[in-house]
Amino acid sequence: MNTTPSPVLFISALRWAATAAAMLAAGCANPPPTASAGASDTAASAAAAGSTTATPPPPRPAGSSTAGQARTFSTQLATYTSVSFDAVPGWARDDFSESWPAFLGSCKVLTGRGAEWKDVCARALRVDSKNNSAIRAFFEQEFSAYQIRDDDRKPDGVVTGYFEPEIPGSRQYAAPFIYPVYGQPEDMLFADARKLPAGSGTVAAKVEGRNVVVQTGLSTRDMGAPGLYALDLSAITRDTLDRKVRLRIEGKQLLPYYTREEIETKGAPNARVLAFVSSATALYEMQIQGSGRIKLANGDIIRVAYAEQNGQPFRPTLAQAANGKPRSPVKVRGSSIELQLDDGDEDDDVGGPATGTIRTRGFTLAQPTASGAVLVPGRRTAGPVVGSGIKDPSYVFFKESPSPSGGPVGAFGVPLSAGRSIAVDPRSTPLGYPVFVSTRAPGTGAPMQRLTIAQDTGGAIRGAVRADYFFGNGQQAANNARRMKERGQLWILLPRGLAVATAAVSSAIRTRGGPAGAGLPQCLVPTEGVCVDD
Repeated sequence: MNTTPSPVLFISALRWAATAAAMLAAGCANPPPTASAGASDTAASAAAAGSTTATPPPPRPAGSSTAGQARTFSTQLATYTSVSFDAVPGWARDDFSESWPAFLGSCKVLTGRGAEWKDVCARALRVDSKNNSAIRAFFEQEFSAYQIRDDDRKPDGVVTGYFEPEIPGSRQYAAPFIYPVYGQPEDMLFADARKLPAGSGTVAAKVEGRNVVVQTGLSTRDMGAPGLYALDLSAITRDTLDRKVRLRIEGKQLLPYYTREEIETKGAPNARVLAFVSSATALYEMQIQGSGRIKLANGDIIRVAYAEQNGQPFRPTLAQAANGKPRSPVKVRGSSIELQLDDGDEDDDVGGPATGTIRTRGFTLAQPTASGAVLVPGRRTAGPVVGSGIKDPSYVFFKESPSPSGGPVGAFGVPLSAGRSIAVDPRSTPLGYPVFVSTRAPGTGAPMQRLTIAQDTGGAIRGAVRADYFFGNGQQAANNARRMKERGQLWILLPRGLAVATAAVSSAIRTRGGPAGAGLPQCLVPTEGVCVDD
């Protein structure tokens, strides 16, 4: 008699065990606690807001995940577990009216992302923007809360901060203003990584406008034909979030776009110079922040926002501790570098010239030991061109922002709100979505639990349980942002009925630290241009 358990029963048992573990970890094994005074008036608030309970969506085909119906689902980097709003720490105490303008700003973009968002945002316009209870009731009716855990199912991650820096500059090239702030280069080309052949060989490609298109069925003998270029696949980085490869033409070759060192020592002749600044390290910090203000001698302000990046991986030079280890623990995944949890005592070390470090977005970076002039096309340098000494190959290009007031425009295309906008990794947290964050305030350690809106990203923001608070501008914002590096947890709010990442049985049997299950998507919600699945 065969005593081997049935594979079906075995897998079912694993599913049940994983679900039970997720419920226990999420604090849902026991019945939900009695509603607080803030949550008990939900029905009355909903009536005051003029909203009605959404009609339950029709069942979706097996194998799909639907917010509000699926208990748990996974991507390559994260696992999401449904929880009640009562189980979210600090939910009933938050002032949701502070997040409401940021949410309505996201709605201007999200309404074009499908029927679910169009309907939700239409109902949001009927909510009293000054009624905190009505806003909370709106979120509880329209959304389901899912706690985000990393691929090891750990709920804790890193919460850091960023700000909009202001640095002195000039429209004219003259000492000390010798470092150019470049706009997007006109010679930068793009290839869709999903359409490139596998392997590391050399293929023939055409350039159509700004796009590179690989030509199939051609051999290396055809490379010399007019309009064809050789693309060496072994030299490119494929795993960018938007699946775009940044390239340039050199002779009959298509090469990766210039590194930081190449831009500084050879110049960027096809990029407009927006302004000149006096500090290479201040410019580097502005590039990591993703936006900034350049203050001219006459008091005028040039506001700049992120335009493009050179396609090279973010590889900062990390400051070393006394024991020789990096002061900022990190994990490298392919071309991405992720900041790791660190319960050290460097909270008050915000970096600066005196310490020889730069503290930005949770990373403690070493300042370059030697810094000199960089090449600027059409300008004569006062000394030898040696470059800034910054070894990070990544380089950010800016554009002038038309908005003279309010917050800078983030990656989602809407102005950021100080204290309520966050930057995230769009692979696990899609831009525009509400995210409740539980962490501690920098300096004081007081609980900081609030609803935020994911409206920005950046090369330094990688990882499933990862959030970066936007603190605004000014010296106080800069101090708070540089000091902010705390342990935190995240809950994403998904519109009920929204189709998200495909449910994965394999996620139930992934081992701790092991590779993601086969077939898991990279993105929770694939969005062209932000996070794109293969």
